[in-house]
Amino acid sequence: MKKRLLITRRLPDAVEARANADYDVVQNEDDHQMTTDEIVEKATDVDALLITITDKMREDVIMALPENIKTISTFSIGFDHIDLEAAKARGIKVGNAPHGVTVATAEIAMLLILGSARRAGEGEQMIRTKSWPGWAPLQLVGQRLDGKKLGIFGFGKIGRALAQRARGFDMEIHYHDIVRAKPEDEHGAIYHETLDSLLSISEFFSINAPSLPETRYFFNKEAIEKMPQGAVVVNSARGDLVKDDDLIAALKSGRLSYAGLDVFAGEPAINEAYYDLPNTFLLPHLGSAAIEARNQMGFEALDNVDAALDGKDMPFGLT
Repeated sequence: MKKRLLITRRLPDAVEARANADYDVVQNEDDHQMTTDEIVEKATDVDALLITITDKMREDVIMALPENIKTISTFSIGFDHIDLEAAKARGIKVGNAPHGVTVATAEIAMLLILGSARRAGEGEQMIRTKSWPGWAPLQLVGQRLDGKKLGIFGFGKIGRALAQRARGFDMEIHYHDIVRAKPEDEHGAIYHETLDSLLSISEFFSINAPSLPETRYFFNKEAIEKMPQGAVVVNSARGDLVKDDDLIAALKSGRLSYAGLDVFAGEPAINEAYYDLPNTFLLPHLGSAAIEARNQMGFEALDNVDAALDGKDMPFGLT
């Protein structure tokens, strides 16, 4: 008899086909955002949960899960939506999907850099609103990337993949992370021992760090004041790393010239001021939205479930 698996959102066809072959799947047929109460209710007769980043597994939710739930696997690299300490206290194994997002998210970070540098959002808006008057020498003049200093905060897999792509545009790569990368992973990137040092030289600044208590809202007025005048910032990591009001004020004043954002605090209910800022290039959390990435994420999440329900360690376990 197949074990039962609750999957909280619809996933790519290949992922669902594998899940249905191996498990009796309790599916969210209409792909609505399930409430935590729904998840707890549907968990009463399943063996494991496969959740997504929009499912907020707070301490109270973890504690409300029935005793039969000993496995939670998330369809995401991030796990800031899960109270890991509560899961550990309940004896629930938690795993993530850490590798599938790397290339796709690095591509989006590079797109944000390009879109910001060349004012792509403004140009598309001009076309779509039929307000383009025709070519002019000073129309939407941006800047080239070659020779510019790119500061990468967070030099994990995604940060390094972004560096690889930015080198193709002849950018000068700088980075800061808690631990310096191995020489073979730097490929000439310049390490900064402090974030302040990185900020001070970053003509372009890419946020690729995880959301942790020590990083949340780090990008604020104080951080911005340490950057070169007219710098560009892009964020493809987590929205709560940026203090929106401070970033918006800096964009309005010209202290920063542009921002490229794929993630937002409180998404999809983002800060209303972003909508009217012309010097922003905004995307709706597309970081991992490539079919190759989403398939790999699903397979990694299922690998965790397979192992846990077979009494083995999750290959991508967190607790």
